[in-house]
Amino acid sequence: MRKPLHATLFVLAASLVGSVAADAQKVLPPATGANEVVLAPHRAVYELKLARTRGSRSIEGLRGRILYDFTGSACAGYGLQFRQVSELDSGEGKTVLSDLRASTWEDAQAKQFRFNSENRMNDKAIDTVDGNAERKSNNVAISLKKPSGKNFQIGAEAVFPTEHMRKIIEAARAGQTVLEVVVYDGSETGEKIYNTLTVIGQPIKPGEKVPDDPSAKALAGLTRWPVTISYFDKEGGGDKKGEQMPVYAVGFELFENGISRALKLDYTDFAISGEMTSLELSAPKPCP
Repeated sequence: MRKPLHATLFVLAASLVGSVAADAQKVLPPATGANEVVLAPHRAVYELKLARTRGSRSIEGLRGRILYDFTGSACAGYGLQFRQVSELDSGEGKTVLSDLRASTWEDAQAKQFRFNSENRMNDKAIDTVDGNAERKSNNVAISLKKPSGKNFQIGAEAVFPTEHMRKIIEAARAGQTVLEVVVYDGSETGEKIYNTLTVIGQPIKPGEKVPDDPSAKALAGLTRWPVTISYFDKEGGGDKKGEQMPVYAVGFELFENGISRALKLDYTDFAISGEMTSLELSAPKPCP
């Protein structure tokens, strides 16, 4: 079954948690290793619109906005306050207004992950998720408060969203073109696990295909890569991704310091594009 729109947008937010860092020359502390990924606080806005439709799903239009505030440091961990409001037009005067609010926190060692989200449709609450996950020596222990109290474990190979993005950046820097990772992000009812397949394209060198959004000026000297992450339902097909269709895919251009631009969310029947319209950077607090 195709993933609901609001749940997929939550995973989009989780994907972006680690994908927007600040200008290394302006706000990042000096790197201590050649391949170290350093994330920085920021506020970003993306304007959403319908990119295309195909198949039998009837969608006449979509517009919306993502606003999120990313905070933290390598000492305190990384937090995200996220809000996405969108209006979906299915034709014949029928529209749905979705308002998704989510917050997450992940420690810098990728051992602790907290998540909380609420989704409203036409101003009526339809989903609430609240829980946390902790990496143990041989598994990941998950505790849910909402939608219902539940404790369970998943495999130790699963990573959290910020760590996932770090691995993609490291792979791109190393010249890898494919990365497979199991991801837990707390989406839907908090029980979903995804196999992910990331395809990394050829690097776009500084000065090539200059962006027309707020990333252009701050990142003029940085290389970026076209990246597509496909999410597969782990329960629905195990590790046989070659025999599965992805639940959905997220595409973007990823700069070497972590900033992403030119978002694309593909549901097969339709696709949504996200244009960065604002990016505010701030200096991280030094570690004590």
